[in-house]
Amino acid sequence: MDFTALIPKALKSKAVVAPARSAQDIADIKILFTAYTESLGIDLTYQNYSAELSSLPGRYAPPTGELLLARDQDGKAIGCVAVRPLPLPHIEDCCEMKRLYVTPAGRGLGLGTSLMNAVMDAAKSLGYKNMVLDTLDTMAGAQRLYTGAGFEYIEAYYETPIKNTVFMRKTF
Repeated sequence: MDFTALIPKALKSKAVVAPARSAQDIADIKILFTAYTESLGIDLTYQNYSAELSSLPGRYAPPTGELLLARDQDGKAIGCVAVRPLPLPHIEDCCEMKRLYVTPAGRGLGLGTSLMNAVMDAAKSLGYKNMVLDTLDTMAGAQRLYTGAGFEYIEAYYETPIKNTVFMRKTF
């Protein structure tokens, strides 16, 4: 699937969003995931983050998941997002958006929106009808991005020790 069409015109000459397939893509995703988790300032041990990182693509691998990577015009990795299956008893055909991150060099260009739209399109093409995500209440910009795309606030879909976690859902 080509996600380039989802990139705003102002950004087209500056970034390409594509599925992460090569060893270099996965290495770049690991760097971006690490930068993302470090930017949060919280301990993700409860999510088995180390195992997730070491086993990439892991649960994000096709045919039930996807890792998307944004590169600038010079080929530098500047953003990522992932989707994985998340079977929930109360939500049909559900997946989870994870690790949406744009580097400081890629910010302000609409890349977060492009990545979010691309991962939603990937989820739909994989057959999912619902997407959930978690974020922090301190991440107001991310919440605006998600609500602008039609995500709604929901009750927690898993237990977390992080008290300021916010949960959201979108039905396709």
